[in-house]
Amino acid sequence: MPPIDLCLEAIISDCGFVARSFAGDPKQVRMLIKAAFAHRGTAILDIISPCVTFNNKDDSSKSYAWGRSHGEVVNDFTFVLPREQITVDYKEGETREVTMHDGGSIVLQKLDSGKHDPTDRAAAIRLLEDARLKQRFVTGLIYLDQSRPSLAEVERLGDVPLSLLPEAKTRPARATLDKLMASMK
Repeated sequence: MPPIDLCLEAIISDCGFVARSFAGDPKQVRMLIKAAFAHRGTAILDIISPCVTFNNKDDSSKSYAWGRSHGEVVNDFTFVLPREQITVDYKEGETREVTMHDGGSIVLQKLDSGKHDPTDRAAAIRLLEDARLKQRFVTGLIYLDQSRPSLAEVERLGDVPLSLLPEAKTRPARATLDKLMASMK
């Protein structure tokens, strides 16, 4: 398990959309990406993705320890060993152990939308803490707060893109620039 849970940190930091998925579950990833883009505020989507280029077991000839003791280049980043894509297909509420390319494994637990209320901040925090204790990665929509305004709303940016605004609206008058420059002397 990671020392820092990105999803827990996002909730604590008051992020309005927090979700996690596994790259090998493309249906869920697609759904969560669409939802994250549709969210008005800050969205965090943690996607667990197995790395096919890293093997850091001490007995592996591609590990840091082996390379250091043999004084050889550890990685050739111009070559990536082809690997089969890891995919999973499991239903809401199910838990699935997934074997990674290096032989290690992670346990995924897909949230059951009927049993988890993503609008309950305290429940989302408890859910992530419970998953950490059980050494699992919860996947799905973990937390959602639609009451927070977006950055554009907070900053009153308006509906017209900056690139379409006339220069008079985006560029200060010469007198204003002169006054600003004079104040910096």
